[in-house]
Amino acid sequence: MKKKSHVIGKAAGMVLTMTIICGVLYTIAVTGISQLFFHDKANGSVIEIDGKKYGCELLAQQFTGDEYMWGRIMNLSVFTDQDGNAKMYSGPSNLSSKSEEYEKLIDERVAKIREANPDADTDKIPEDLVTCSGSGLDPDISLAAAQYQLPRIAEARGMSEEDMEAVIDECTTHKILGIFGEERVNVLKVNLMLDGIME
Repeated sequence: MKKKSHVIGKAAGMVLTMTIICGVLYTIAVTGISQLFFHDKANGSVIEIDGKKYGCELLAQQFTGDEYMWGRIMNLSVFTDQDGNAKMYSGPSNLSSKSEEYEKLIDERVAKIREANPDADTDKIPEDLVTCSGSGLDPDISLAAAQYQLPRIAEARGMSEEDMEAVIDECTTHKILGIFGEERVNVLKVNLMLDGIME
């Protein structure tokens, strides 16, 4: 009996010790390190300028004006919950890429992009301008998609295409070591720079 209670006491002590180490000390250490060395990322990568928050650089925002860069199609569903609060859901499309409905949707998007960008350097529209991402909230577009919109934005803002190109380059994440990944442009950052909010 004494031996059994001794084993239970040891087991309880081990559980308590591991709870303190893994549940408390480890959590404090990881939180402290992340806040110290990766403050912005640990707090959601929110773009905050002069105390005002403009959005998260990891989540898309919808821009529609000719003077703004457009991101990927956002597949949003807005509904009202039982308390009358507006809720928003984002996600991938359930349409098959082989369905007539999907083809019609893509054709409509292509027509819209072509109409909005008559001075684009190429007739070939980058795929990410007419399709959703898996999450429906992709904050980035390809460099080709950004450059496709360059003439429209430059004209709408009365700026040179060279200046517009410089803004795009500033907001481009390049390939790792020049080899790995794809070059991508953060749409929110571009638009904040265009509005003079972000430098």
